[in-house]
Formats: sequence, C-alpha cells, structure tokens
Amino acid sequence: MSIEKGKAYLSRFGIEDRVREFDVSSATVELAAQALGVKGQRIAKSLSFKVGDEAILVIAAGDAKVDNKKYKATFSTKAKMLTPDEVESMIGHRVGGVCPFGINEGVKTYLDESLKRFDTVFPVVGSSNSAVELTPDELEKYAQGFSGWVDVCKVVEE
Repeated sequence: MSIEKGKAYLSRFGIEDRVREFDVSSATVELAAQALGVKGQRIAKSLSFKVGDEAILVIAAGDAKVDNKKYKATFSTKAKMLTPDEVESMIGHRVGGVCPFGINEGVKTYLDESLKRFDTVFPVVGSSNSAVELTPDELEKYAQGFSGWVDVCKVVEE
C-alpha cells in the first residue's frame, strides 16, 4: 500500500507519527480540507506531468492552477499531465494519494511558490485518506527528489 511507502519514507526523518489518517476520503482538495477542517488553499496538491520521457511532480497550493505560459518557460515544454495509469506506474502512487514521499527513484519534485504564503500546508501521504502538516521549509527538506522551487501556477481567487 502506498500509505505504507509514504510512512516508511517519512520514518527516515522520524516524522511518521505526524501522519494523520481519516475515516473519510482526502483524495481531492475539497475533501482533504473538510477532513482537516482547514481552507482548501492550504492543501498541498500534487500535479503529475510528463517532461520528455520522465515524470515530474509539482506540489502546489490547493487554490493554484497551472499557468501554461509559466510552465513552458520553466520546463521548456507544454504541460502534459500524466494519465492515471501513468501516474501509478511512473510516480509510484495512485491518483488521490500522490505525494512526494515514497515515490519511484528518479522522479523530480518541484515545489510551487504558491505554497510559501502559508505557515503550514497539508500534502497527502500516499493514500486517499491521509495527510501530514508541514511548513514549506519542511516540505522542501522531506520531499523526495526535491529539485527546486518553481513559479508555474497562478492562484485562482475563490
């Protein structure tokens, strides 16, 4: 199970006990926000893309959307999301539980600037009913395959 992979990865840093599991789904920004009792913008959502033949993750605030112009300027290619099957095989987690913890080797993880507005954010931990609260600096420290901060999203006002 992916939750076990995520927890095992976080145990390397001694923070697996901070993982929260819910009786309800946290597979979408809205569901995660409800489960945690926070605003959706604080959910750190994982966006899975293909760059050439490789998969990358962009972790962004829950209220952020990819800005195609910024994405192309950063990655020198058009944004192409992975299919659900590609996500599982290339990233190592199923859609709804994708996170930068316990992912396949070689996957690069980028953190979007949209996360820096918050003291803490909540990425999932490999399952559709989990989360961990981290500061943006902690997320940078613990994100597997961390490759840098990027500015490829725009915040969508609610």
